[in-house]
Amino acid sequence: MDQPTVLIISDDVEFSRAVSARWQAERMLPAFTLMGADLCHDLDKNSFNVAIIGSIQRGTVSVVLQAFESIANPVIFVFDDPQAAHEIRQARSGVLVLHKSEDWLDNLVLVAGETLRQCEATTRARRAEQANAALERHATLGRYMLEMRHTFNNALTSVLGNSELLLLEPGALSAEARPQVETIRQMAVRIHEILQRFTSIEKELCAVEKVSKQDAGSKSRVAAANF
Repeated sequence: MDQPTVLIISDDVEFSRAVSARWQAERMLPAFTLMGADLCHDLDKNSFNVAIIGSIQRGTVSVVLQAFESIANPVIFVFDDPQAAHEIRQARSGVLVLHKSEDWLDNLVLVAGETLRQCEATTRARRAEQANAALERHATLGRYMLEMRHTFNNALTSVLGNSELLLLEPGALSAEARPQVETIRQMAVRIHEILQRFTSIEKELCAVEKVSKQDAGSKSRVAAANF
C-alpha cells in the first residue's frame, strides 16, 4: 500500500494539530487531510484510509454520520461528551469510540496505527487474490491450449497439406486464386511454428518442475539426516 492517508474531521484546530504532532514520533507516518465538520459531505472513500473525528460542534454529529453512511472505511470517534458518544454508537455500530482521557493521544495513535496496518494487510490480501485469480485464468487457458494442441495440429496439417497440393498441381488455380492459397499456406506454417513453441515451452516447464522436485527432495533428506 502507498503512504496511507488519515482524514481528521474537527472544528478545533488544536485537536488536528495535536493528533498530527503526536504522530510524528511514530515509525509509520501517514499523510493527513484536515476537514471541518460542516464540510464533511460527498466524501471519497478512496481519498483516505482511516477517519478520525473529534472536537466537533454538538449539532454537526448527525451531518458527519450521514457523510459516512455509504463508506466502509474505518472511523475513530474521539469524544468528551458521553451523549455524543451514545448517539454515535446508536447510529453506526462500526465506529470505534475513544474517550478523550488523559492519555487519549497515545491511545488514538495506537488504535489508528493498528487499523492502518490491518487496512494494509487487507489490501495486500485482496491484491494477492486478484493476482491468483488471473493466474488461474491463464492456467486454464494454457491447459486448454495443451489439450487441444493435437486436434488443432491435425486440422492445421490438413489445411497445410491441401494448400500445398493445390499449389503443386499445374493449372489447378487461377491467377487470382493462387496468391490467396499461398497466403493460406504461409499462415498455416506460422501457426504450426507457434504450436511447436507450445510444445517446447511445455518441455521446458516439465524440466524445471523435475529439477525443483529433485532439489526439494535433496533438501528434505539433508534436513532429516541433520535432525
